[in-house]
Amino acid sequence: MASQEVEVLVVGAGQAGIAMSEHLSDRGISHLVLERDRIAERWRSMRWDSLVANGPAWHDRFPGLEFTGLEPGDFASKEQVADYFEAYAAKIDAPVRCGVEVTSVRRKAGAPGFRVETSDGHFDARYVVAATGPFQKPVIPAVVPESSGLVQLHSSSYRNPEQLPDGGVLVVGAGSSGVQIAAEIQCSGRQVHLSVGPHDRPPRSYRGRDFCWWLGVLGMWDASTPAQGAEHVTIAVSGADGGHTVDFRALAEEGIKLTGRTLSFDNGTISFAADLRDNIANGDAHYLGLLDEADAYVERNGLDLPEEPGARMLRPDPESLTDPILELELAGAGIRSIVWATGFAVDYGWLQVDAFDERGKPRQQRGVSSEPGVYFLGLPWQSRRGSSFIWGVWHDAKYVADQISIQRSYLAHNEQHALVTGGVPGGVLDGVPSGV
Repeated sequence: MASQEVEVLVVGAGQAGIAMSEHLSDRGISHLVLERDRIAERWRSMRWDSLVANGPAWHDRFPGLEFTGLEPGDFASKEQVADYFEAYAAKIDAPVRCGVEVTSVRRKAGAPGFRVETSDGHFDARYVVAATGPFQKPVIPAVVPESSGLVQLHSSSYRNPEQLPDGGVLVVGAGSSGVQIAAEIQCSGRQVHLSVGPHDRPPRSYRGRDFCWWLGVLGMWDASTPAQGAEHVTIAVSGADGGHTVDFRALAEEGIKLTGRTLSFDNGTISFAADLRDNIANGDAHYLGLLDEADAYVERNGLDLPEEPGARMLRPDPESLTDPILELELAGAGIRSIVWATGFAVDYGWLQVDAFDERGKPRQQRGVSSEPGVYFLGLPWQSRRGSSFIWGVWHDAKYVADQISIQRSYLAHNEQHALVTGGVPGGVLDGVPSGV
């Protein structure tokens, strides 16, 4: 098959790829978006059935389109989010080609740009944007061996409680996914143990405003780096059932048994760290600290927002805090399955360029990689705290498109200079590389 030429090749048609396409089109830059499945496929096939967005519809969207059939304060279902991105791609006439998997990207020898191998032949691209996001490879810690006889699922494979065998369930991970999955399974009539690690626990709403609004007006979405030691701290917040603040004490009152971090497994017994009290206390401190900042903002700006003293009242400590579980014999506790809500790793095996550190993480600054011509989009903390959120990736894409536009202007100057002097673009003019 003959090589297909494209100026910018965008890999991935999720929220990052669609945002990238819009900004490239706005600058008149020719491009193609390749997607191995369908637009926003991960929202459809790598999420549980009842998942909703963790931010309200007024916030978790792109500027150019509102959600259809939702009130501003509603939380979109996973299917509504996927449909939204399909509608957005149609609205901006994004050049998306679905069902095409990128298998390798290599810099061309002796020529500018990259050779891109795909399931639909190869492409020659001047620039490549890796817009596959951070949720690429599910991570299950090597704690419980497959020979244990337990059913083990990653949260990306979990769909609903009926998928699990009868009996109790251990959910490992207490970010948004783990908390919502644990609550859903507990409501189905099964006994759930929830392994809780370090987390931030913001209020769902306070004084009549959603926490997304508070993080915005307090400048927290624009934080450029996480607090020291908090790079991997999860956010426990929920849009389920109309949205509510995650309260681990309330989950315990509903029957969920809380434990600390999962450490090890030996001969049918699983061990937990003695850190549950600290993890809950630190989450409470984060929660109360945000209320303090919100109150100060209201007073400083003279806003008429109703006081909410009840928000500061914490429930009594459950038995799991006063008498923590450090070891659990799973069979004796009736636990027959484990759901690992333990996050994802990136997988850039197809991107075979010099753009990664010794740990395999992208070397990049605001999406501009150490490999000229290669860009990243959708990474956590790419430019700010909000980078991996729907609205944040749109703004990051704008910056990346600007950087590509700048590089195109240098190339255009190089070619014009060569024509004027009778030289060859990329050659040497009077002893000086053209374009310098």
